[in-house]
Amino acid sequence: MAEREHIFPEPAGESSRGFTPIDSTPTVTTTPMASPKPAVRFRQARFEDHAQITALQARYGMDTETYEAWIHVWADNPACRDLPEWPIGWILENEENRVVGYIGNLARCYELGNRSVLVASTRGLVVDAPYRSYSLPLLSHFFNQRQVDLFLDTTVGPGAMKAHELFRAVRVPAGMWDQAFFWITNYEGFSASLLTRKEIRGAKALRYPLSAGLFLRDVLQGRKFKVRSNGLETGFCGQLDERFEEFWQKLRAKSPQRLLANRSRQMLDWHFKHPLTDSRAWVVTAGEGRKLAAYAIFLRQDNALFSLKRMRLVDFQTLDDKTELLVPILSRAFERCQREGIHMLEAMGFAPDKQRVIDSLLPHRRPLSSWRYFYKTGNRELAERLKNPEVWDTSCFDGDASL
Repeated sequence: MAEREHIFPEPAGESSRGFTPIDSTPTVTTTPMASPKPAVRFRQARFEDHAQITALQARYGMDTETYEAWIHVWADNPACRDLPEWPIGWILENEENRVVGYIGNLARCYELGNRSVLVASTRGLVVDAPYRSYSLPLLSHFFNQRQVDLFLDTTVGPGAMKAHELFRAVRVPAGMWDQAFFWITNYEGFSASLLTRKEIRGAKALRYPLSAGLFLRDVLQGRKFKVRSNGLETGFCGQLDERFEEFWQKLRAKSPQRLLANRSRQMLDWHFKHPLTDSRAWVVTAGEGRKLAAYAIFLRQDNALFSLKRMRLVDFQTLDDKTELLVPILSRAFERCQREGIHMLEAMGFAPDKQRVIDSLLPHRRPLSSWRYFYKTGNRELAERLKNPEVWDTSCFDGDASL
């Protein structure tokens, strides 16, 4: 099952928010690379580059967006409200003024204690094969931003790992970002997709015995949701109403020692606007009346190449450390996946307290092609704090993993 990751080859700052900066950016040279052609140049990306960027991404099998959705990501981002000069990314143009490389630059708002943390994440990184020698200089435009407190990348593919390490980005110390955990919700569809991926002859005839075998194995191993809701109601939420703003204010007050991505109602609306409109995202809540105790957001992340229909848990938040509420929430999503013919329900990247709940439900697991989540900071104090795994509340809400 292919993963959404950057198409990036293996290689041939000062902060204004009260942290002490350290110099951790290497000098990037082109010595081991091909000599740059004079007509090849780097520049900031513009909205009108959308058509060429998506054409380049499509050639390498990457997900693409409509112009409207792409503009929304950049123009409507609440994190950019006070950053009018924020670059949306950088372009590599060849001698014919054609886009042959791109890296998006996504601004995100985080908090740690009473400090705001300006985060930049890469998005949609791709370089055309004949121009791979320019990959490191392209990535250097991202990591050389002086106003950024913290750099996050949650979709690092195997070809991009060494490049990130050259820029002294390190693996996030929380969550298992080289594995995914899942439950089969449609055995026939899942089996057909698996056989397609394995390129097995006679796959159509084999999917029925394979699906029966997988079902029997899950039954014998006790893979089912034992739901205990603690008296709270769970259900699907059609819109992100004022309850989510109230929840966010309580969450940030109760979690002063954790690095938290802004989850205000406005930020959630921006992040999931189009998936919610298209029913590609689900919001499941747990609470009593109109009072939220927990919520989770699920996002369709299908793999069209193997005809796989997949729903992924991308975020779960709860007040008062009631992580056990994830069980009835997952059960709701599991049942809906079954009703709608979705093949699998998946989770990945969660911090240990939430991962323990996921493990208690006996998921299958599959290896990913690389460690996905890297970070870097030039702030000495922040760097020391982020070495502590308990500071992190990781999920696919971080970076561009669910955008």
